[in-house]
Amino acid sequence: MSDKKVQRFRLAVQWGFLLFSVYLGVTFYQFVLHFRSNAPFVERPDGVEAFLPISGLMSLKVWLVTGQISDIHPAALVMFLAAILVSLLLKRSFCSWICPISTFTEMLWKSGQAVLTRNYRVWHWLDWLLRPIKYLLLSLFIISILIVMSPAAVNSFLMDDFNKIADVKMLDFFLNLGGLGLFVITSLLLLSFFYRNPFCRFLCPYGALLGLVSRLSPVKVERNAGACISCGGCTKACPSHIDVMHKERVCSEECIGCLRCVSSCPKPEALKLKVRGGKVVPGVVFGVLVLVVFVGSSLVGRATGHWHTSVSRGEYQELIYKLDKAKTPEKIETFH
Repeated sequence: MSDKKVQRFRLAVQWGFLLFSVYLGVTFYQFVLHFRSNAPFVERPDGVEAFLPISGLMSLKVWLVTGQISDIHPAALVMFLAAILVSLLLKRSFCSWICPISTFTEMLWKSGQAVLTRNYRVWHWLDWLLRPIKYLLLSLFIISILIVMSPAAVNSFLMDDFNKIADVKMLDFFLNLGGLGLFVITSLLLLSFFYRNPFCRFLCPYGALLGLVSRLSPVKVERNAGACISCGGCTKACPSHIDVMHKERVCSEECIGCLRCVSSCPKPEALKLKVRGGKVVPGVVFGVLVLVVFVGSSLVGRATGHWHTSVSRGEYQELIYKLDKAKTPEKIETFH
């Protein structure tokens, strides 16, 4: 598969994960609906815990300190570590090959580009001021969880009812969007039509963490100055606004491993993805490795018994009832 066709492969992988995420969301909604309306029971999809990175970070602390993996949402830890492992080995490719949010925002800015014939770029000084926000948010989580909170406090949080149904609370948040949450999400979606990945670039602490880890990745895009014709196509194609044309090796934590720069280069020998030491990594091989590492991590989690949550069906029923009763006590009492 040529570098030009790698983008089709990447898009297929992206949309595969996006559709799978929709499937997880719908299935989890049906699971919760069973407890709220006596609808037919549907098994809870454990993969939904990929959307609980805070729980995963909490579990990581307990694991590092005690050597034990919490049985409350263990898949959250597995998916958290899978994303880190992908970034450590294969750049920040989780963001451009797997993350459903990134897939959706990429669709928006590509639509904006098609309609407006261009994407806008935040002023340089404003970009400089906004980019640290995601690192500040990351620091807040890292310091408060990994440093300030004691192992006992973290373990207590993991065992708390709040964390046990964090997935349900997440679902309810998106089902009942309003106020500030609706304003922020709508604004980000609108901005994504005009600008490339504003949430990923300025606000996502998860992406900030993966970007920092990705600096250790042995795989980087390298430019052959002798073959380069300085057309600027690689820089223009980069969704992270990296000046690829003037780099010898792209080491930036903003590089998301999408390979758009490589695919857009009119001189195939000028820009290549390489392992440190000079060995070329074909784009399709890179994509397959991303899939193998990420999906393989989930299979390891399943095989080692660190996948299914210990929160029972009965506990979910009781906790969802308590959650709904706290919101609308009169309605719940009447129903029951």
